[in-house]
Amino acid sequence: MRFPKTPNPSLRRPRLIAGTTLLPLLFAASLGAQVVIPPSTPQVGSSNPVSAEPLVSRPETKPCVVPLLKEQQFEGFTPVVMSYAPPAKCAGPWAKVVFTADFTVTAGRQFDRTAAFYLGHASIYYGTTAEPRSALSPSWHVERDVTDLSAILKAAQTGEANIGNEVDSTYTGIIYANAALEFYPASWKSPAPVVPDVVVPVNGTGGDAGTVNSGQQITQVLNLPANTEKVFLDVISQSQSNDEFWYLCVPNDQTGNLESCGSTAFRETEITIDGNPAGVAPVYPWIYTGGIDPYLWEPITGVQTLNFKPYRVDLTPFAGILADGEPHTVGIGVYNADSYFLVTGNVLAYTDKGRKHTSGGLISNTLTLNPTPVVTENLVTDANGTTTGTVAVGSKRKFEIKGYVDTSHGRVETTVEQAVDFLNTQTVDVNPNIGPDDQDVVQTTTVDSVTTTRSGYLTEQTTKHFSYPLNLNYVFVYNPDGSYTQTVTSSQKDIVRESKAINGFEFFKKKSDEEVNSTDVLQFSSSFSLTAAGVGNSSASYTSKDSDGACYSRSLTAANQKLTSVTDGKACKDHDDKW
Repeated sequence: MRFPKTPNPSLRRPRLIAGTTLLPLLFAASLGAQVVIPPSTPQVGSSNPVSAEPLVSRPETKPCVVPLLKEQQFEGFTPVVMSYAPPAKCAGPWAKVVFTADFTVTAGRQFDRTAAFYLGHASIYYGTTAEPRSALSPSWHVERDVTDLSAILKAAQTGEANIGNEVDSTYTGIIYANAALEFYPASWKSPAPVVPDVVVPVNGTGGDAGTVNSGQQITQVLNLPANTEKVFLDVISQSQSNDEFWYLCVPNDQTGNLESCGSTAFRETEITIDGNPAGVAPVYPWIYTGGIDPYLWEPITGVQTLNFKPYRVDLTPFAGILADGEPHTVGIGVYNADSYFLVTGNVLAYTDKGRKHTSGGLISNTLTLNPTPVVTENLVTDANGTTTGTVAVGSKRKFEIKGYVDTSHGRVETTVEQAVDFLNTQTVDVNPNIGPDDQDVVQTTTVDSVTTTRSGYLTEQTTKHFSYPLNLNYVFVYNPDGSYTQTVTSSQKDIVRESKAINGFEFFKKKSDEEVNSTDVLQFSSSFSLTAAGVGNSSASYTSKDSDGACYSRSLTAANQKLTSVTDGKACKDHDDKW
C-alpha cells in the first residue's frame, strides 16, 4: 500500500502479513537481486501473481522500444525520475503505443504498495504490487494501451515512477522494476487511430495522484484550444488507509458496535466543471494482495489488482463552453471519502481540424452536485454487546446532460444519459469480546449510459453497461482451546457491455466478463500468531468478444498458493452469442 497499513477496522483481528512466522531473508540488495521476467503465459505449479486478464493486442509492425526504467530499485518514498524522448526511428502517428513493466519483490516481509507511473504528469500506469513471503519472491508483468496519450509522447518529457516502499528491519521486501514504451508504426493493415489532440493531467499539488477526503477535490485549470469539439476524462480513484475496505464501512452511529470505518459503505467519484456537476464515475471495489487475508490472492490476484482500469467520463456536452477561450476548472472528488482516497485523471480533448474556432454551449443538465444515498439499519445489540442484523446503503442517480458545438461540419449536439445504481447490504453477527464474528457483504454497482450524437440527419448512439458485483463473507471463530479460525470467501466481477448504432442501425457490439472467486482458512494461536499457511482455493476467468469476430478467453484455478490449471480459448469455442 503506500504506507504501513492499519488493520482493517471492520475485520478486527491483526491482519496477517506474508511471512510473519518465518525468518526473513537478507536484503535483496546484498544478494544482487534484480527483476526476474516471468513467463509470458501462466505456469502451473507457480506461486507468482497471475491474472486471467488479456495482454494488450499488438499490430503486425515492428515496434521501437523506449526504455523508461531498468533494474530500478524502490526503497523509500522518493519518486524515481524518468526521462523520455520520442523514438527517432518510429515517428508518429503510431498504430499503437503500449506501456509495459515487469516487477519483482525480494523475499521477506512487505506490504502491498501503490505503483504509479507518470510522464509530463499524465498517468500512464496505475496499480498495486504483490506481497512477498519469506520463501517467495514474486514477479509479474503488466501492460497498458496508452495510444490515447500520443499527444504528450510526441515531445520529450520528464516523468516519475512512484512506488513508496518502506524498508527496515521488519519490512524487508525491496521492489525492482523495468518499464518501457513500445511504439508500433502505422501501416495500411494497421492504420493510426484518431487520438486526442490535447492531454491535460489532473493531479494533486505534487503533480501525481492527489489526496481527497469528503468535500475535497483535486483541480486543474483548463485552457483548451479554441477549436475543441470533444472532451473526455479518464479517472482513477483509489481507496487508501481507513477507506481501503470502504465496502465494509458502516453508518457513523454503528462504528463502535461493529468496530468499523464510518461514512457508510457508499463511495462515488464526482466531477465538476467550474464548480458545477459534470459527471459521475463509480469506484471499483479493488482488493489488494494484502487485503483481508494475503493467501486469498496467491497466486490469483483480485480483479484489476495489479493494473487498474481508468473509467472514462464523457464531458463532450461541455466542449462548447471549454472552447470559449476562457480558463475553466475541472475538479474531481470522492463522495463520503473518510480517510482517504488518491485520485488521478487525464483530460483528453479532440479538436476540429477544419476550423480555428468552434463555439457552443450547454443546453441542459439534470445532474445534481451530490447523490442522496438512503441508509437502512435493522440492527440489534444485546446485553452481551453482540450486534446482529443488517445494514444497507443504496444510491440511485438518473440524469441527462446535453450540449452543442458548432463545427466545420455543422452543429453537433451531444446528449449523455446515465443511470447509476449502487446497493451495499451487510449482514452481521459481531461481538468484539466473545465472538464469533460473522460479516457478509453483498454489493452491486451498475452504470448504464447512452451517448447520442446528432449532426444533421446523422444520429450516432453508443450504449454502455458496467457492473461491479462484490460478495464477501468473513467469519472469525473463537475455538474452545483458545485458538482462532478465520474463514474468508470473496467473489468479484467486472462486467462490461457496449454497442454502437447509426440512425438506429447497430453496427458493432462487444462484451467482457471477468470473475475472481477465492476462499481461504487460517488458524491462529491464542496470541494471534499464524500457526499454518492458508488452506484455500481460487479461480479466475476472463472472456471478451465482439461482433467483428475477435474473441479471448482464459480460465485459471489454484489451490494452496499454487496455480493448478490454465485453460485458454474454451469460451470462444463454445460459440456463446448471448449479449
